[in-house]
Amino acid sequence: MFPTKKVQTLTGSIVQVEMKGDKHTLQGKLESADEYLNLHLIDTYEIVDGVKSRSLGSVILRGNNIIMLSPVGE
Repeated sequence: MFPTKKVQTLTGSIVQVEMKGDKHTLQGKLESADEYLNLHLIDTYEIVDGVKSRSLGSVILRGNNIIMLSPVGE
């Protein structure tokens, strides 16, 4: 299975995303993903030291800057 297809199966799930050059992790509900792995997350929070630190709401993440994407609770 190609990565884009795998990511699209996670649509509607809560995911954690680690970004390049950022020590924090983002967690939110995956609303959509495109062929470049750009992600649209809603109800997004910044996670610092395992604790939700601030609410970011709706965010769009550029696929080029994503290091890791993982479903929460699996």
